[in-house]
Amino acid sequence: MSVKKEASGRRSIQVEVEVPGTPEQVWQAIATGPGITSWFAPAEIEEREGGKAVFQIMPGMDSVANITAWEPPHRLVAEDRNWMPDAPPFLTEWTVEARAGGTCLVRVVHSMFASTDDWDNQLEGVESGWPGFFRILRLYLTHFGGQRCSPMRAIGMAGGQETEAWKTISDALGVASAAVGQRWTARGGTPPLAGVVERLEEGKDHHDFLVRLEQPAPGVVSIGSFDCGGTVMAMVSFYLYGERAAAVAQRDAPLWQAWIGKHFPAAPEAGTAAGGND
Repeated sequence: MSVKKEASGRRSIQVEVEVPGTPEQVWQAIATGPGITSWFAPAEIEEREGGKAVFQIMPGMDSVANITAWEPPHRLVAEDRNWMPDAPPFLTEWTVEARAGGTCLVRVVHSMFASTDDWDNQLEGVESGWPGFFRILRLYLTHFGGQRCSPMRAIGMAGGQETEAWKTISDALGVASAAVGQRWTARGGTPPLAGVVERLEEGKDHHDFLVRLEQPAPGVVSIGSFDCGGTVMAMVSFYLYGERAAAVAQRDAPLWQAWIGKHFPAAPEAGTAAGGND
């Protein structure tokens, strides 16, 4: 990963993914509040140039951007002037390009103008986060396209090494028995959790376990641990679809926060985000 630097002072990163669907279907998934909530984070979007795009990145942490270009179903540009104290404006451009075979290429470009390298690590951090979310986007468009989502999330914090946090999660859930492409059921001690394993990723400073759910409701869950510069974050993120999704999220959100709080006692009380665009 690297930041592209131009003579004008513009610095940018770019991430792409190919997903199933028409440009109109993909646009709904990336440029509307209910769509983005279904694979990324709870969001509200005023669908027009001059509107606002608000994302709940973490509980109590909203990102608010102004939409400066709105060209459905192909291009959207938003500018966030307050993403970090004393930071230059942060621009995000989304484009959707139709491909042969009923797919589209989704491209996101983040950019800013800066005279130093001070913000490059922030761009690189954003770049490294998108592939995981894009895998959820692809699953959403493949299996659940157009359905409303009821998300829920449980978060824990810990000291020590990321590998230690992942071992705690893995042992508690029985991840060692999981195989990509096979059905998996979590070990006892959690609310019902079962489905088909889509990915098990072991990175240098993170682990990510992705399951397409049958229980507690149709959907996707991403379970992972991440090194956040000296602090380790453990997270269980659900994207639930269908008629039962809202009720299941309301029922299970406090149970999952209690579960992660048991294994990571520093878990914040506000660590659960349940609900969404229902």
